[in-house]
Amino acid sequence: MHEIGIVSGILTTVRDAAREAGASRVVSVCVRIGDMREVVPESLDFAWDVLCEDDPMTCSAELVVEEVHPRSRCLVCGEEFCHDRFHMRCPACRSADTRIEQGRELDLVSMEIEVDD
Repeated sequence: MHEIGIVSGILTTVRDAAREAGASRVVSVCVRIGDMREVVPESLDFAWDVLCEDDPMTCSAELVVEEVHPRSRCLVCGEEFCHDRFHMRCPACRSADTRIEQGRELDLVSMEIEVDD
């Protein structure tokens, strides 16, 4: 379950940034994850809940996930097209010589924090 490693890395970054900003708690964290990363949403949510619960700074933080669906470009004819994880052949010329343009993202987009007055 690589979701634990993903969440652990996100939380390390979030906690460091929140502490540096003087936060009392993290309210929410938004991440962008491409389908090609093969992250299982339920496993990600489970890992988030387990790894957040023991830290008062993150125990009530919400995880918001933006899904990014795969899009590729054909290197033969230049066609840009959307596809699933398994079918990356160009629909215009049927070439398999394609490059993924989006769908592999794993980005920490934003976080919302509370700061005591």
